[in-house]
Amino acid sequence: MIKAIHTMIHSDDPPATRAFLRDVLSWPYVEHTESEPGWLIFKAGPSEMGVHPTSGVWEGKPYSHPKHHSISLMCDDIEATVAELRSKGAEFTGGITDEGFGLTTNLVLPAAGEIMLYQPKHPEAHSL
Repeated sequence: MIKAIHTMIHSDDPPATRAFLRDVLSWPYVEHTESEPGWLIFKAGPSEMGVHPTSGVWEGKPYSHPKHHSISLMCDDIEATVAELRSKGAEFTGGITDEGFGLTTNLVLPAAGEIMLYQPKHPEAHSL
C-alpha cells in the first residue's frame, strides 16, 4: 500500500536549496550520508494531491497547459507566513493575488526557481 508522497526539487545548487528548506522553512530532516554528506531528506508536513485539467475554459477564456506536475506550499494565513519568511531572508516574486482557489504568491527557492505558497479557499484533504 502507498504510505507517503515523496516530492523532489531539482536544483542548480542543492546545498543552497537544502539550507533554505532547513534554515528558512525550518523543516525537520534526516541525512542520507550513504549518498553524500549533506544529502538531506525533509519532512514536508501533511500532503494532499489534486488533479487539474490540461485544457478547458475558465471565466469564459480557454486555456491549455502541457502535462506537468507541480508542488505548492499551503498555509493558514498567507500574510503572516510571508512576513515570517521574509524576516528569515526569503524572497517573493510578487504580491499576494486571489486566484479563486486561494490567495497565492511565489516563493523563490535558492537555485531552484519558484514555488507557489497559498492560503487555500477550497476544502482541504491533508488531515483526513
